[in-house]
Amino acid sequence: MKRLKGSNASLSEVNSSVDIDSKRGIGNKILAFMGPAYLISVGYMDPGNWATDIAGGSTFGYKLIWVLLMSNLIALLLQSLSSRLGLVTGRDLAQASRETYSPIVNFSLWILAEIAIAACDLAEVLGMAIGLQLLFGLPLIYGVSLTVFDTLLLLFLINFGIRKLEAFIITLIAMIGVSFLIEMFFCKPALGDILQGFIPDLPANPIPGGSTALYIAIGIIGATVMPHNLYLHSSLVQTRKFERTDKGILRAIKYNILDSVLALNLAFFVNCAILILAAATFFKNGMFDVSDISQAHSFLAPLLGSKLAPIIFAVALIVAGQSSTITGTLAGQIVMEGYLNLRIQPWLRRLITRLLAIIPALLTITLIGEKAIGGLLILSQVILSIQLGFAIIPLIHFVCDKQKMGKYVISTPLKILSWICAIIIVGLNAKMIYDQIHDWITGDQTHAYIYYLTVVPISIAAGILLLYITFHKQIHRTKILTSTPHGNVKKLELSAPALYHKIAVAIDFSDTDSKSINLATKQGGKDAEYLLIHVVETAGAIFMGKDIDDLETHIDKQQIQSYLHDLSHLGYNVKFVLGYGNPKKAIPELVKEHQPDLLVMGAHGHKFLKDLIFGTTIDSVRHSVKIPVLIFKT
Repeated sequence: MKRLKGSNASLSEVNSSVDIDSKRGIGNKILAFMGPAYLISVGYMDPGNWATDIAGGSTFGYKLIWVLLMSNLIALLLQSLSSRLGLVTGRDLAQASRETYSPIVNFSLWILAEIAIAACDLAEVLGMAIGLQLLFGLPLIYGVSLTVFDTLLLLFLINFGIRKLEAFIITLIAMIGVSFLIEMFFCKPALGDILQGFIPDLPANPIPGGSTALYIAIGIIGATVMPHNLYLHSSLVQTRKFERTDKGILRAIKYNILDSVLALNLAFFVNCAILILAAATFFKNGMFDVSDISQAHSFLAPLLGSKLAPIIFAVALIVAGQSSTITGTLAGQIVMEGYLNLRIQPWLRRLITRLLAIIPALLTITLIGEKAIGGLLILSQVILSIQLGFAIIPLIHFVCDKQKMGKYVISTPLKILSWICAIIIVGLNAKMIYDQIHDWITGDQTHAYIYYLTVVPISIAAGILLLYITFHKQIHRTKILTSTPHGNVKKLELSAPALYHKIAVAIDFSDTDSKSINLATKQGGKDAEYLLIHVVETAGAIFMGKDIDDLETHIDKQQIQSYLHDLSHLGYNVKFVLGYGNPKKAIPELVKEHQPDLLVMGAHGHKFLKDLIFGTTIDSVRHSVKIPVLIFKT
């Protein structure tokens, strides 16, 4: 599998932006690799985790700590597979899926991934709103509405580079960890009971008709082993630029495993602390039905005898929600670009994801009331767990495929262990779904037909899709699709009379380039001078301009050389120049600097809505230059 480069690379604005080889000393190299797993780990301590851990601790005491340990071990394994896929192939999980499955299957997997991201974002929305309510008394419905405004936080942070973003996230994680160290001091848990909690057990619920231990356990698994984190990790590891030799790749794999072990064990400590806090305060005092975060907060002060405990709890909750929403944004971008090869304006991508999370939260608060928020949080984590199979199974297939991974394919023992994890997760989910549908149908015989017409066929369709991707290689031979950063460069066929002496042509490495260059040569013939203009739009180029020396700039120069070679071979006098940052500003600046007689550009024929989504350059450029602009509609 060839490594993707340029703007089609995963998270292209920060891809290969951290140069490992420039670091001297083994310690500095290890530190340079550290970071991606910490961005992943925030998803393992988000408000959804809080809800499931509080419910598990208050209802079953310390009995479900073993579920946290099992989930953490599974997460370590799967995240290491995800990072291996990204490091070796240069693809994230969504891109690898697009190159393997048919468009229909990929579209289905994309929908499921978006549902998982929306469910995760729902937890962040509710967590942030609850935190604001606990600290300032703000009604939940206002808190949920305010979360629209934190959607642009990532867009601000990513401009400072991936290392600054990682440092910000690590600071937030440290705040959460310190908060729960203080909480542990207040609650004084029983060490012996904690150790017994590592013995696997699914105890009965002390509350008749309450959630089963299996339901809570699956919620904990879904809150810990999150599907969007698998997409995210396979992309984030590609922010490291390292020597792509056997030694370099093996070193990258080893250091990223170390990164994952440190970061995810920190997340395991936080989750254990939340569950232990609930067990040592609520379960110990016979309060078995503390199922939501607001209840937990209100009971902390009287039970622990400290007014500081609930304040620390609320602050940590807000921090957890903010840090998780940042990584959820990145995951949404990766999934959409990977599965659909579609890139839209980042602010719009983030706004769509957030609205998908806010709407069910607002409806729940309005129609049912704030008391239903705890259940909604746990349900969001169960939905995440149900989605896991659709991310895990393709991931295992890819890292087991020698054609994709070469000599870095995982070992047989690791294959067996990976499939055991997948079977456990899928099996538990299948049992829970079957039991739930059975309870619905038997509990409401009058309206049973509604379930047969809705939930049952959806579950069957999801099961068929899961079976298909599981046995895909047995059903079809895997097709590996080759890909280039911007599309394949095609042979140019040109003939033109001379009209202009110096013509600039804006190119973007798409299928429109051939038409642009054809139209330009018809205006100038072989006597004119041609200037190919391309603008590098990465985050680094925006801030560093000509000083940028990233992967995309190098690849763009190589792509342009293909055009120069073809045109020179046909007898045309051609040069090229790169601009940096926003094309609306860069193209007019280049035109002013090089003073061509004519500028040729392609218009994509967008209407108002598409201009909002994809942005528009034509109008801004043609009003900023003082030469004729030849615009053609693609």
